[in-house]
Amino acid sequence: MDILVAHNFYKQPGGEDQCVAAEVAMLKAHGHNVIEYHCHNDATEALGRLGLASRTIWSRSAFYELRQLFRTHRPQIAHFHNTFPLISPAAYYAARGNNIPVVQTVHNFRLVCANALLFRSGRVCEDCLGKAIGWPGIVHKCYRNSLGATSAATAMLGVHRAMGTWRRAVDVYVALTEFSRNKLIEGGLPAERVVVKSNFVYPDPGPGSGAGGYIVFIGRLSAEKGLETLLDAWRLLGRKPRLKIIGDGPMAAKVKEAAQKDDTVQWLGSKPLEAVLESIGEAAALMLPSQCYENFPRVVAEAFAKGTPVVASGHGAMATIISNGYTGLLFRPGDAPDLAEKLEIILADPITLSHMRQAARAEFVRNFTAEANHRTLMAIYEKALGGSNPEALRPVSCEW
Repeated sequence: MDILVAHNFYKQPGGEDQCVAAEVAMLKAHGHNVIEYHCHNDATEALGRLGLASRTIWSRSAFYELRQLFRTHRPQIAHFHNTFPLISPAAYYAARGNNIPVVQTVHNFRLVCANALLFRSGRVCEDCLGKAIGWPGIVHKCYRNSLGATSAATAMLGVHRAMGTWRRAVDVYVALTEFSRNKLIEGGLPAERVVVKSNFVYPDPGPGSGAGGYIVFIGRLSAEKGLETLLDAWRLLGRKPRLKIIGDGPMAAKVKEAAQKDDTVQWLGSKPLEAVLESIGEAAALMLPSQCYENFPRVVAEAFAKGTPVVASGHGAMATIISNGYTGLLFRPGDAPDLAEKLEIILADPITLSHMRQAARAEFVRNFTAEANHRTLMAIYEKALGGSNPEALRPVSCEW
């Protein structure tokens, strides 16, 4: 199959970029011809505020570049990942004008929330969910704490809702969990075109031993990731192993301070994927204390691949991915004493921990391998090719 894959890469590489790279590699390994179209957020530095806002709503350059790629290569499917801000929904119309079905993987909540997190002021927030115009987000400057940036993101959502883009221009939306699917539908996406396909890990890194005995946190060092809760819980533990924190972000100074005060806390900064996987495999458990809902953190699939159980906040997508007491443990979001109690359980019983390791690896083999993911993705492409959205498959002329 000939597939065009488009993605707007972030300035700070993260799990979403890795997911796209893994999916492209998986498709190529299965014999598909993949045409890649990329933008990178480094390019935003050369754009003024008005230029970036305009491009966020409708990127002329992406529209014309993609239209030429579609006419030259004639792919059977156009598969979009992140289109914000440099590709924009204009890309869908470039595909529609060439009778090419559109698949959009929704890695975050950008299509229903200006900051893509459904999170504000230290708590889950759904104030804009389902609104034609997400005015609460503008009032609270939810995206980058900027009125201009939030207004641009909100305008993109509102303009394309008014144009009918979300209903007319995309054949299949791919949510990462059933929880995320439900939120997207609440936000206004057509239920009959939102399907679920999880993240996966490719190539299979193989199980680790867990012999390191430490707890590991991997991710962006920011408030929504629950680092305050983790550090508070760590102070409540009695006898404790090492806590390794891998990543960088706005809370780096706070993490560094915690490491200086407690020699069991180690901040390792950002690490390449190979080193991250090794750290996960040798850990007793992976920590995912997020205050936000999350979508499907790639690091959970990596932990399961390494046979490492996950201790996570028991809300949002995480409550559906992690089987409490089987592949990990769930705690009450933001509740440091409850998290400390769950960590004590994980560390106190080697037999239970061993069973969890086996269960986590089995879960990976069942659901999160490249082979399982390829089968699901092919079914999604068939759904898009089946023309279940006749209006979306109708050619249109958009020359903005």
